[in-house]
Amino acid sequence: MHISGAAQQEQVVRSIRFDGNDIVMAVMGQLDQNVRLIEERLSVRVLLRDGAISVTGEEFMADSAIRVFARLGELAEGGGEMSRQSLLHLLGLAAENRLDELPGQADRSVCTTYKGKQIKAKTLGQQQYVDAILGSDVTFCIGPAGTGKTYLAVAMAVTAFKNREAERIVLTRPAVEAGEKLGFLPGDLQNKVDPYLRPLYDALYDTMGAEAYSRYFEKGMIEIAPLAYMRGRTLDNSFIILDEAQNTTTEQMKMFLTRLGFGSKVVVTGDITQMDLPPDKKSGLREAAKILGAVEGVRFVHLTDRDVVRHELVRKIIKAYEEYERRASARGEAAKRRGGVGQGAAGRAAGSARRGGKGRPSGN
Repeated sequence: MHISGAAQQEQVVRSIRFDGNDIVMAVMGQLDQNVRLIEERLSVRVLLRDGAISVTGEEFMADSAIRVFARLGELAEGGGEMSRQSLLHLLGLAAENRLDELPGQADRSVCTTYKGKQIKAKTLGQQQYVDAILGSDVTFCIGPAGTGKTYLAVAMAVTAFKNREAERIVLTRPAVEAGEKLGFLPGDLQNKVDPYLRPLYDALYDTMGAEAYSRYFEKGMIEIAPLAYMRGRTLDNSFIILDEAQNTTTEQMKMFLTRLGFGSKVVVTGDITQMDLPPDKKSGLREAAKILGAVEGVRFVHLTDRDVVRHELVRKIIKAYEEYERRASARGEAAKRRGGVGQGAAGRAAGSARRGGKGRPSGN
């Protein structure tokens, strides 16, 4: 790979060359979709000349584009492809001069699935999440839908299980009714809660396959259960994941965290914008963030809409809801202040009238 540059008045030209036309084509994307996205987001012009990719633009943007192309080349040389969402994240980091904070492709592998697919951290936030799990016994990950909180945690659990770093995987969720009534579903309690635990089953199937999952489940080496089933237990040498933790109460969260035994890791995931608790109940996840932030061995990672790895529209939907909630909160605070000022003025006027009635003689 060779990078060169030359100045052209207020703009510069940078170029990068790859080994092989197949790598060049992969870097440019199907129908040049990667090129168009880079040109649009970084305000540069990209040309393919004599097997080299040439970029023209302002110096910082041209250099950023070259660095993005280099990352795409690294991925293509490993036989991989970059999704549009991952490329958008890469461009965002490049525009902020933070691309060096994201490790290379070889350093981001989390798990190899039973089909041989590499599961990797796709964003800077996800990489920080993975690093936190590796470096601490208890990790909290708080973020919106689509940021890979649960999937990455399960992938890390499977890797630890395969490497014999954990003897058992325990996955749990609080069985809170998200607007629907579980009691009217057919079957016993397990049949009723199984659909609610389905995302955990799906993540395990994707990583280790249904056959391996069934084999380990029958041996008791994998357990998926509602949070209430955790009470009274001590979990040693286990990788334990609490999903949808925003729907735990403070008491449930304390109960769960104190299940931690020797040689175990705990990962707690949740989205505090999607709580299904009754209005009179406090979220155990919110409370834990206030109580445990300074405790050694406990890490908190906050993902944002920039870490969303689902459809690009999911990120836009999340941002729209966040903006709506900010405006609603601001209106509520303004209304409270106006109400407080009005009540204060009325109180002062009433007090003045009372004092006037007692201390002043009548004018008649």
